[in-house]
Amino acid sequence: MDLALLDVEMPGMTGIELAAVLKQRQPDAAVVFLTAYPKYAVDAFAVRASGYLLKPVTPEALAADVAHALSGRRKPLEGHVVIRTFGAFDVLADGRMVEFKRAKSKEILAFLVDRQGGTATRAEVFASLWEDRAYDRGMQKHLDNCVRALRNTLREYGIEEILETTRGTLRVNPDTFVCDLYRFLEGDRDAVQAYRGEYMSAYSWANMTESLLTWRKQERRP
Repeated sequence: MDLALLDVEMPGMTGIELAAVLKQRQPDAAVVFLTAYPKYAVDAFAVRASGYLLKPVTPEALAADVAHALSGRRKPLEGHVVIRTFGAFDVLADGRMVEFKRAKSKEILAFLVDRQGGTATRAEVFASLWEDRAYDRGMQKHLDNCVRALRNTLREYGIEEILETTRGTLRVNPDTFVCDLYRFLEGDRDAVQAYRGEYMSAYSWANMTESLLTWRKQERRP
């Protein structure tokens, strides 16, 4: 499926709920809302909608919004493990979205992907993800539990090879997965086109990399 046109008020399930399901099953699908309710726009874009048109909609406005939505679709990355960083952070194993039991476990993996294979000490991970907390004994144990949950999730999906841990450090192995960030940095044209100014949007520590990507894309424009 390339595109879904949805209303907000729908029988049985709201359009927002349906869009969330569609995005989970097919992250590259474009979703455009056609609705009479302006108050749901924030919710719509929270599930990564590509457009939000208020009724009555002219054919010209619909055509323009659909064209814009489809122009932003990313060329599918192919591989046993695919990691997407543009917009939200997602991991797919053989096309199946990986569901993390802990949000912080997912964020730890995102942080390590941002490191591009470089090692990070547990203290460095903690300082970036829990910047307002003290790294005391209790939080060290909490971090250990999050790392353990991350390893268990990766093992459940058969992709534990992407994470390498030692007693004091963690890193991802870039040779074990395909990633849009890494393709972008290598100068891949499709990856550069796919970047729309948002990188791991849920994580404040990713702002520096987002600024770098935005600057590099601007530099490549003729």
